[in-house]
Amino acid sequence: MKIFWFIPTHGDGRYLGTRKGGRAANYAYFRQIAQAVDSLGYEGVLIPTGKSCEDPWVVASSLIPVTEKLKFLVAVRPGLMSPTVAARMAATFDRLSGARLLINVVTGGDPIELAGEGLFLKHDARYNLTDEFLTIWRKTLEGEKFDFQGEYLHVEGAEVLYSPLQKPYPPLYFGGSSEAGMKVAADHVDVYLTWGEPPVQVEKKILKMKKLAEERGREVKFGIRLHVIVRETETEAWQAAEKLINYVDDETINAAQKVYARMDSVGQKRMTALNKGDRSNLEVSPNLWAGVGLVRGGAGTALVGDPDTVAKRIQEYADLGIETFILSGYPHLEEAYRTAELLFPKLSIQNVSKQNEKVFISPFGEIIANQQIPIK
Repeated sequence: MKIFWFIPTHGDGRYLGTRKGGRAANYAYFRQIAQAVDSLGYEGVLIPTGKSCEDPWVVASSLIPVTEKLKFLVAVRPGLMSPTVAARMAATFDRLSGARLLINVVTGGDPIELAGEGLFLKHDARYNLTDEFLTIWRKTLEGEKFDFQGEYLHVEGAEVLYSPLQKPYPPLYFGGSSEAGMKVAADHVDVYLTWGEPPVQVEKKILKMKKLAEERGREVKFGIRLHVIVRETETEAWQAAEKLINYVDDETINAAQKVYARMDSVGQKRMTALNKGDRSNLEVSPNLWAGVGLVRGGAGTALVGDPDTVAKRIQEYADLGIETFILSGYPHLEEAYRTAELLFPKLSIQNVSKQNEKVFISPFGEIIANQQIPIK
């Protein structure tokens, strides 16, 4: 099991939908989160992309020298980036970071935002473009010099002279719930991602993706993107969930829902369907809470509960085939510590188990009377 965290480059705070309890999203804060996550044993961090975020490549690059083991899941944007330029960026980052780059392929699901970037293709056409982009990106990083003429992209003599450390290239992560998106994933990616839907829905996705990949003679691994609200007791956890949306009013919810409605992302539509813009019945599956999605696009669900319960729900996803869990919580610095302290001991985590074999990293609290280590 691999556990990732999140760098909130679009803002952070104690509450959703308000400035109250908010904090500046600046480099000092990003560095704090990255260094905390690195020391706590998380596998890596997802850095978001879009016009509401700081540029993910610049942010990730700035965090290389202040971290040691942390991997960075950074977006490439077909249609907004040249595939050969993106390949060179990936190779450079991978070499300078010591093979700590992971690639998040983001096709995009908001036609209005994409129009502002100069991309005017319809939904399925964007995924056809993504297919061509990844064909070029992969071949250049595999060391080929080649020509390519597609419907959307055309290169002649495309090549990358300096190869990445990870062979044949940094692993590709991708989330797409539509038919067109899943076909691209089956053809190209290493890890297929889903947002935090109920386990029954996730299982159907996994089975479908496995079949598509097998038809192409490939194997795909799986990951999930979730928020987490874990506290020492179940009651405290649900109180924290309600507190998170304490300042979210109907006007704010309606404004957010209008933005979601204009999107052609199938994944976003599935997220929106879980909460329906209604805060009265947000537990959509045992301990799976859709309150975040009332006002936040993309990942809109959180696992809520005490450590044993949340670990049980995570294991239910793991039993379906999920290996990578990309988690987050508000505010992200404090919740990174809380999640590691309360939840990690309940899970079989690749990074933490490796570290524990070498050095004592478990927190033991303050020494009693200057001489006695507290018992477990």
